[in-house]
Amino acid sequence: MIKLTIPESAKELILTDLKIANTAFNLLYPGEIIQRQPVHTVYGGANLFKSDSTQKMGKNALNNLLTYAPNFSIFAKALQLKGFETLPENDIEVKELSLKMSNLKEEDRKKEHAWLSWSVYNKVMAKLEKEAVEDFRIDFEDGFGNRSDKEEDETAYLAAKELAKGMKEKTISPFIGIRIKPFTEDLKYRGVRTLDIFISSLLEASDNKLPENFVVMLPKVTIPEQIEALVQLFEILENAHHLKEGSLKMEMMVEATQAVMDADGKNPLFRLIRAGKGRCIAAHFGTYDYTASCNITAKYQTMAHQVCDFAHHMTRVALGHTGVMLSDGATNVMPVGPHRGQNLTIQQEIENREVVHKAWKLGFDHTTHSLINGFYQGWDLNPAQLPTRYAATYAFFLDSYEDAAIRLKNFVEKAAQATLLGDVFDDAATGQGLLNYFLKALNCGAITEQEALATGLSLEEIRSRSFYKILTDRRSKGPINNQGFIP
Repeated sequence: MIKLTIPESAKELILTDLKIANTAFNLLYPGEIIQRQPVHTVYGGANLFKSDSTQKMGKNALNNLLTYAPNFSIFAKALQLKGFETLPENDIEVKELSLKMSNLKEEDRKKEHAWLSWSVYNKVMAKLEKEAVEDFRIDFEDGFGNRSDKEEDETAYLAAKELAKGMKEKTISPFIGIRIKPFTEDLKYRGVRTLDIFISSLLEASDNKLPENFVVMLPKVTIPEQIEALVQLFEILENAHHLKEGSLKMEMMVEATQAVMDADGKNPLFRLIRAGKGRCIAAHFGTYDYTASCNITAKYQTMAHQVCDFAHHMTRVALGHTGVMLSDGATNVMPVGPHRGQNLTIQQEIENREVVHKAWKLGFDHTTHSLINGFYQGWDLNPAQLPTRYAATYAFFLDSYEDAAIRLKNFVEKAAQATLLGDVFDDAATGQGLLNYFLKALNCGAITEQEALATGLSLEEIRSRSFYKILTDRRSKGPINNQGFIP
């Protein structure tokens, strides 16, 4: 006979107190977002911004790809995608292989050695044609420079008008915003003035509407008071223009050592985010300012430097499960050939290709490194970087798709009992990691909804974000059959 010693009244009192603490914790850490996160942010000087800038960037990105990688084999060899050594170099053989891949059914296509390279190239092509730029920042900071107040005033006004025009003509990117100057003592007045001019002019020209997914980026944040000041300015602007409370959102930049460790030896990032009162939705890493603040010399200021990894891990630990989006920095080597013009010699064309391919590979490696470390977004400074941004993202997810789908399906069918598949042992934490993979892969477009269903899960279950909740819900409905569905 089962015997219980703890009195019911004592248990209820203890667990009621625990509920209060658990609820408070869950409010602070609601989990990762299920909304789409862009895979990149392109920065461009505000003085150059036009209503159709992102569309022109897309055309330039596609032209760059077709010029320096007119077929999937060249692209794969430049990036050294898995299996690139087996791909043909002869144009005729490449065309024949590409035609063969096109005519195969999806399940047969995945058996071919060229599947990953062919799939990545075609997905990149389709992306550049349809929506090359996902996120764009109209930049009034480093990309604009320190100009006269008169020039910045005029640029803020004109850029706002161009954005309003782009809204009406539907030519802007799905995510867009501005980066103002930092709220340091020497630049705070300039940052506030640009913010005021831009927002006021934009709302005047757009019938008092903000673009979808509009955000204001605050750079070089070091103390909570800088974010608090921006929130107060947002409140004034919302009241003045009769916007709904909370309409204006912000991002912060992590680009000073003080944003990673404060004077008390503590990681201040969570405190900085909370200073935004729910308005700070993302933290972006500034590679070159951060490495400079660590006294790294220019030659070694790169995304691959160990000081960047340290900052990334500190950021991930501080902001994990808060719902705050994280973004890595940018590769500053541009995939642009040194020789310009129409009548290039064969040698000049070869040199251009070598330079572009080398820069592509560097950007590809940097993006892959970010993805491995849990940063699913990064900066791009030139449209020519977009082909490798998408290639790295798609290759990262596609390369492990088959394994992830089998493992997750197998694990769900066992209903949270540890399973052994080959030599890989899965536990509940791994199940959540596999679920996270499919969430990210779906959101970035690496896999289709139909491919996600190969897990035996519904889209609703995948987007629930919780592996534990999926299993709990399924158990409550009865036994799971060998297809992974409730009879």
